[in-house]
Amino acid sequence: MNPSYTSSELLTVNAARLLRDGDVVFVGVGLPNLACNLARRTHAPNLVMIYEAGVIGARPSRLPLSIGDPTLVSGATSVCSMYDIFALYLQRGNVDVGFLGGAQIDRFGNINATVIGDDYFHPKVRLPGSGGAELIAAWANRCYVLTRHQKRRFPEKVDFRTSAGFLSGKSQRDASGVRGGGPQAIVTDLGVMEPDETGELVLTALHPDRSVEEVRANTGWDIKIAPDLRLTEPPSADELRILHEKLDPDGIYLK
Repeated sequence: MNPSYTSSELLTVNAARLLRDGDVVFVGVGLPNLACNLARRTHAPNLVMIYEAGVIGARPSRLPLSIGDPTLVSGATSVCSMYDIFALYLQRGNVDVGFLGGAQIDRFGNINATVIGDDYFHPKVRLPGSGGAELIAAWANRCYVLTRHQKRRFPEKVDFRTSAGFLSGKSQRDASGVRGGGPQAIVTDLGVMEPDETGELVLTALHPDRSVEEVRANTGWDIKIAPDLRLTEPPSADELRILHEKLDPDGIYLK
């Protein structure tokens, strides 16, 4: 890792760069929260941020600490119920981007946030579960996943399918009837993976000072490498300044 920035900063900056000006984004807590607020302060000033608690068009003056932080309400376009957020916005197709995470992500972008182990009733580890993630995975027009690149996080097949990626292949997702486009990018501290025409994740970009060998060693299947594999740009001085001076001066997320 480059000593001038941390893996958390790298993940946040590369996630922010995926967002387009005018996107309607379902924002979660943690690094996705930072990424959205960074994008709004740089290349996407017209980003519309929706928080699960029922805030639409949030323009927080400081980094919100949770989806229920009062700073989200001031200056927001609308405040409504959680039901309205999911039923009238997400399921109707009004959400462009949803950020997701999980303990496991498999070769077709399916996410496990429920249990580790083969026995659901007696797992090795019981995880928090989905929250609204399974709905976001099904109905958001694009989904992005942020996670560390570790072999235990990237098995060939998840132990439990909490949130649907491309199931066993893109054709199966298409046949399921869900409208959302599925995971469009998995951003890790090693690089970026994107689905091919079958829905299988392919390494399409490497971060500076990272290698294909590292990615292979930390992935639980024989991952395909894009023929036009690119290098990502390192975080800029301005992006890092905004993260540390404006968004997370206390280092809550960027420890």
